[in-house]
Amino acid sequence: MAEEHAEGRVAVLTPLYERLVMHAFRSLGTSAPTVLTICRPEEKPLFEAPAQWPVEHEPTWETLPARATELLASGSVLLMPSWGRIPSAKRSAGKAPSQWEDAVLRSCRPASSDSVLGVLVPSQICASEAPWAVDLREAVAEDWDTLLVVYGHGAMEGFDPRFETAALFLRARAADQQPLKIFRFSARDDEATVENDFQGLLARGGGRTRHGYVARRRPDPGASLAFDLHDPDIEDRRSDLAGFGGVSSLGDLYHQLPMLHLADAKNWTCSAEDAGAVRLLGGRDVGRDGTIAPATEETLWGHVPESHLLAPGDLLVRSVQHPTDPGGFVVAELTPQDLPAAATHMAIPLRPRPGLDAQQRRFAVLFLRMPLARKLVGLQAGLHLGGGKLRALPIPQPDEALAKALDDVTAARTRLEGWQAEADSLLASVFLDKTAAAARSRIIASGRGLRLRVEAASLLDDLGHTVRTRFPYPVASRWRETEAQTSAGPTQGAYAAVLDTTEILLCYTAQLALALAWSAGIELGSATAIKDKLSAGRGGPGFGDWAFVLQEVSTSRKLRALPPGHPLHDLRSLLDNKETAQARQRLSDRRNDQAHLRRIDPVDLPRATSEALADLTCLLEAARFLADWPLLHLTTVRWDALTRAAALEYRELTGDHPVVPTRTMTVPRNDLEAGSLYLRDSDHELHLLRPFLIGRDCPTCRLWSTFHVDRALKGKVILKSLEHGHVVEDALPALRASLEHVQLL
Repeated sequence: MAEEHAEGRVAVLTPLYERLVMHAFRSLGTSAPTVLTICRPEEKPLFEAPAQWPVEHEPTWETLPARATELLASGSVLLMPSWGRIPSAKRSAGKAPSQWEDAVLRSCRPASSDSVLGVLVPSQICASEAPWAVDLREAVAEDWDTLLVVYGHGAMEGFDPRFETAALFLRARAADQQPLKIFRFSARDDEATVENDFQGLLARGGGRTRHGYVARRRPDPGASLAFDLHDPDIEDRRSDLAGFGGVSSLGDLYHQLPMLHLADAKNWTCSAEDAGAVRLLGGRDVGRDGTIAPATEETLWGHVPESHLLAPGDLLVRSVQHPTDPGGFVVAELTPQDLPAAATHMAIPLRPRPGLDAQQRRFAVLFLRMPLARKLVGLQAGLHLGGGKLRALPIPQPDEALAKALDDVTAARTRLEGWQAEADSLLASVFLDKTAAAARSRIIASGRGLRLRVEAASLLDDLGHTVRTRFPYPVASRWRETEAQTSAGPTQGAYAAVLDTTEILLCYTAQLALALAWSAGIELGSATAIKDKLSAGRGGPGFGDWAFVLQEVSTSRKLRALPPGHPLHDLRSLLDNKETAQARQRLSDRRNDQAHLRRIDPVDLPRATSEALADLTCLLEAARFLADWPLLHLTTVRWDALTRAAALEYRELTGDHPVVPTRTMTVPRNDLEAGSLYLRDSDHELHLLRPFLIGRDCPTCRLWSTFHVDRALKGKVILKSLEHGHVVEDALPALRASLEHVQLL
């Protein structure tokens, strides 16, 4: 465009852009194109074609299309722009940015079915969704198929490096259309990498490269060809949004308010001092920090209809995305302090629809500020955002668990901000007391409370503290033993405690996996292996069996069909990466060596203990989700048939001690049983763990313990405690029947 052109200088393709254009023509089966542009005989051309390409100049706009068709009869043609020749006065709203594009793209016809035409245009021609651009692309599609679009920032010398050019490659329209390829690069990119990547894209029939891709579906004739709009990766991200809980269009959540166009300013603007004056907000007033900028001398004021007035909670979105805006949309949520105000056409005002709750509003604003939101719209820097396109933007909706997590994070932030405000106030009041002694006493006492809060909060970053206080009792109690043993140095007892804790961690999580898979109706081959071992009366399942269960869970395709929030997905993550899988294998090898009397030499004990503890820590870190899954022992269940709810009394077996207070809750279920163990997942759903895990008093140590089936002998079942390894015989038919029901016997 004229404003971007360096006046008086000849603009040329950069060497990289020249090579890319040449590669493109060759991939379309043609040789060097004939360059065609506008230049009167007495004038110097504003664009210089590559030296090895033949050049033709036409003196007028009217003769250019016919000349292009004539040249196409003997080979390919590259139309070079003369944007610098088009005065700004000839451009108007709603029309093409210059006569050049209208004259050429609308009127140029192919000479034959093999005609190949290249055109250098401003990127808006390809990407804009303005009516003139849609109409122009539809007109071009009547005679041509678009096969390749190459976007380049800084691709033409003599223009502002921020200006984006598009090389458009067209072939005569055919019944069997070839796939569309789109490429984008910047002058800041490594030239060799860009060129190799481009050649790779030209050879592809599908997929993507680093800088480009093959569109999965050919867009409609008038559709925007913005790079992000048809990117396969972006399409995958769009489809993946439902994983948050659901998807709604922004227009389903917010409706757009009317705006005031600055072209009509003389009809409604006034001074700030006039009675009833309302501030008029545009894109510059919306800060990147999500706030409305304070009024200045340049702020506009006006008298506006009541229908245009903004209200607290309304959103204001910048209509134009500047190149310096690295993220998503620049959006602010209005507060009472920003009002009274109305929006100009440089910002899009949105009002929440009735019934839209706080979590949905918060999630919508968070998403709008993400780069993905801008990519889904396909908006390029410098282009005007239309309200219709914004309203059609898909917005993920949080499910109940995610909404609760967001509420918790928001509450935590508010709490922390309160602590910070309290600390700031305390620091500011140091010298406000009447005496230094009074100030000293007050600061020490008040500071103690703040310090203790921070220390308690910081402990949550300590994995050991989290395991000891927030993990289920069977794992937490074993970890307490490990911490105690290792604190005394690298002894055989410390080394054995690390391996014991590892086995109990794997045992507990494997039992959860077995119970959850059973309730979901999913058969695991590892469960069959445990059943065969128990039925044969051999030794009970051990380290290898638990690892087998978890390995199967991490790779099973059957589990992928479960709902996104199902707890088995978290269990899948325990051993699904190389680091945790290798840590588990090393610990398994150490356990086997111990079992087969291959003891660690005292000289090697410090190193072995340290390495084993590091591997256990790796597994515990991967199992942090257990901190959100308390183990519950239901002691009393009372069902109320009138209210259709059950009143529960339960003990939450969290932390390293079984003596915990009894709590109560109400749930809308009548299938819960007193005396059994349940897992409460992140969604607060209860999952029965019987008979995979059984809670009862241990007859050996008289402590409440968690048991799993260890062996099945004639007429009796042997249970083994996770906390201390004690065993107990159970000859009651009910337990054996339960184990047979879940196919463990």
